[in-house]
Amino acid sequence: MSGILAGKRILVTGVVTDASIAFHAARIAQEEGAEVILTGFGRLSLIERFAQKLPKPAPVLELDVTDQDHLDTLAERVGVHADALDGVVHSIAYGPQGAFSFLDGTWDDVSTAVHVSAYSLKSLTTACLPLLKKRGGSVVGLTFDAAVAWPHYDWMGVAKAALESTSRYLARDLGGFGIRCNLVAAGPLRSMAAKSIPGFGELADVWTTDRAPAGWDLTDPDPAARGVVALLSDFFPRTTGEIVHVDGGVHMTGA
Repeated sequence: MSGILAGKRILVTGVVTDASIAFHAARIAQEEGAEVILTGFGRLSLIERFAQKLPKPAPVLELDVTDQDHLDTLAERVGVHADALDGVVHSIAYGPQGAFSFLDGTWDDVSTAVHVSAYSLKSLTTACLPLLKKRGGSVVGLTFDAAVAWPHYDWMGVAKAALESTSRYLARDLGGFGIRCNLVAAGPLRSMAAKSIPGFGELADVWTTDRAPAGWDLTDPDPAARGVVALLSDFFPRTTGEIVHVDGGVHMTGA
């Protein structure tokens, strides 16, 4: 099969529904020639159903990024399906409700948000390192622009800032192995994750004005997914530690 990911093996985390960026990244990766393995947390049977909707059904492995046993066995479990990895997609984030109140959020709220949403980029990547080091590859994560303070996002914004910094340090330390690490800063989508953000509508309203010169569709994960797949490919062989904005241009537009 031809395509920009022909012959590559990609691990995709964070498929929650078939409307998620991760699902569409997996779909486009397959369409571009990759073999895809998914991970899921929680309702695995549901994720397995979504895996059947891909162009080619993909295996699903259980992964809780806060469970060290899951991380310690991940490379072995992936190895059942692929003897090496060429790419990893990190699409994992979570914050308790308290994390969406900056002045009232407790350390338990904040530490959970940072652990799941930021530290997990490092723990997932190092768990996959034995397979990534065999041929070199690309790690791509998803962020929400942490350069500014957003309405209602609060400690999750801080967690995303930690994620962005984590990506840079991974890029520094893994470059010698031929492994790149980059992020896609996607605009907001009306996804399952969005439902957990109080005041999401006010935040998303920024994208429904004329501040997105290239336009933005709150219901279309395809542009962000294409950004992920592009960074997984060999078309960016010397790009690492970068954040590619796929947000219609809002990040660069003033008031």
